[in-house]
Amino acid sequence: MDKKIEIYGLHSILEAIISKKNIEKVWLLKGSKGSLFQRLEQSIREKNISHSYVPKERLDRFRNKNHQGAVAIISQIEFIEIEKMIEDSYKKSKNPTFILLDGITDPRNVGAILRSCAATGVNGVIIPQTGSAPINDTSIKTSSGGAFSVPISRVNHLKDALFLLKSYDIQVIALSEKATQNLFDTKIKNATALIIGSEEKGIQKSLFKLCDIAIKIPMEEKIDSLNVSVACGIVLYEKIRQHQ
Repeated sequence: MDKKIEIYGLHSILEAIISKKNIEKVWLLKGSKGSLFQRLEQSIREKNISHSYVPKERLDRFRNKNHQGAVAIISQIEFIEIEKMIEDSYKKSKNPTFILLDGITDPRNVGAILRSCAATGVNGVIIPQTGSAPINDTSIKTSSGGAFSVPISRVNHLKDALFLLKSYDIQVIALSEKATQNLFDTKIKNATALIIGSEEKGIQKSLFKLCDIAIKIPMEEKIDSLNVSVACGIVLYEKIRQHQ
């Protein structure tokens, strides 16, 4: 039987419907109002999705009590093969962008990164089979639906993913505090893959060696590092700025 995922919040559920995810049922807080709630209601009716209006006490029985008045059950997130992700990306864009997550174990950080990726048009996110936070209800809610609009590939080894990306002449960039090259002095090529490590351990040495360049975000001396999702967003928007 497929594993089911609970998703929470109006934005996340609406994005799941727009992305044509298999939604089994939606529970809505009885008496809720507002334009976004009405949009969700309309989408549910148009797609003929099973739904119920329930009191807050019923919604509070779900794992996450921060549900914002809406909970849905969907099938497990579908991952895409990395080869197909790359090929599909080149059909849509001449300068695709990919993100690789190395050892990001906090699902909220993963969700926030997915949200930034959705906002900036990233073509795909690549995560390892082990050693990474799962794409679960927490990461989906934090992504504000971004988990449904950005292709995600789960691979056995990030090293193999890097070799494959480089075979397509995609520039691989490491974002690291140990780098000497300033992001804002770096020419980011058209097709790029950005690899990000955890705030605690950074990028694995074996992966770091495979990168074409390593960059850092300049900061005041009193701050050692940025949150990984914030740092990711800065680099993504810098690429957009350079290619405008």
